[in-house]
Amino acid sequence: MATTGTSQMPPSQTPLPPLVEPAAELTRAEVARYSRHLIIPDIGMTGQRRLKNARVLVIGAGGLGSPALLYLAAAGVGTLGIVEFDDVEESNLQRQVIHGQSDVGRSKAASARDSIAEINPFVTVELHEHRLEADHAVALFERYDLIVDGTDNFATRYLVNDAAVLARKPYVWGSIYRFEGQASVFWEDAPDGRGLNYRDLYPQAPPPGTVPSCAEGGVLGILCASVGSIMGTEAVKLITGVGQTLLGRLMMYDALAMEYRTIRIRKDPEAEPITELVDYEAFCGIVADEGATTTGSEIDAAELGRLLDAGEPIALIDVREPVEWDIVHIDGATLIPLGELVSGEALAALPQDRPTVLYCKTGIRSAEALAVLRRAGFADARHLRGGIMEWARQTDPSMPVY
Repeated sequence: MATTGTSQMPPSQTPLPPLVEPAAELTRAEVARYSRHLIIPDIGMTGQRRLKNARVLVIGAGGLGSPALLYLAAAGVGTLGIVEFDDVEESNLQRQVIHGQSDVGRSKAASARDSIAEINPFVTVELHEHRLEADHAVALFERYDLIVDGTDNFATRYLVNDAAVLARKPYVWGSIYRFEGQASVFWEDAPDGRGLNYRDLYPQAPPPGTVPSCAEGGVLGILCASVGSIMGTEAVKLITGVGQTLLGRLMMYDALAMEYRTIRIRKDPEAEPITELVDYEAFCGIVADEGATTTGSEIDAAELGRLLDAGEPIALIDVREPVEWDIVHIDGATLIPLGELVSGEALAALPQDRPTVLYCKTGIRSAEALAVLRRAGFADARHLRGGIMEWARQTDPSMPVY
């Protein structure tokens, strides 16, 4: 991380110029709707007309995208693009406030569009219901003024960054995990030599499995509102050219301590220029470990069920955390959290006289655990494809899922 740490705010800087030219006019209905903006001297009619003329692309209509979309729509951003390919699940509703109970099973993009229409009918919504990929990202970004990145995995974050650099677009970034959040603004082509991109903060992605996703590690739902609204605020400031943005600063929020802290980010002088998009899964190490690619490394839920029903001697190891075990677990399993396997402290507790089957929530952590076991000499070990979620779907639909 190329930063200089300080808990103090940076020295005053010249505000960035407005990102968007103002629209021709506001209608009488728009004046009534946005009146509380119009009487703020720094926004006024001109600022609101800039918002009306703005085109903002939001990547993801999930935890961070939800509040950002809602408030950008309410603020009067004229066109909102949404990149989202998932459907709404019940577990989303704890934090993804743009969706409701009646939206479960629907496209998240369509659900978000309908919520935006209820908030502000003057906003045009453009849906991109596909996964963001390298072959179309730059062209898509070039259609918008500003990108808001609400993604939850490192491969997509680096793709967003590099595509934004190539498209010469600024973007607002945020990240959340459990009780903590981060946010910043990146813009390689920012004026006055202030250009930065995500790789100046994180030159390399962390090793796979070391930073769990929210699905694996959890997140306080209301944290999304805190960080997502900051992202929306930064977008409004960039569009209108008011205030000091988070360009060159990383904001960190600790909800448990109720503390906000910012540190300076500096340009990495050794960073290679971004000239093309790459294989981001390979860059982030999201390639199957040799232990997980060996023939016979996986077992599906149906086969595991047959082995357990037949009383076959296997060591069934749950590598999740104790709080997850308390929610649901497979009968006959032994809880050994992944961290205890990675550290080596629990390897001696594993039986070596019978096959081992590992499982977690979705198969991500168990694949990592399998690689650890293979390196330690446990040749007769496999992991459950799809984890306990797939077990519940195929074998025991009465199980609670989370």
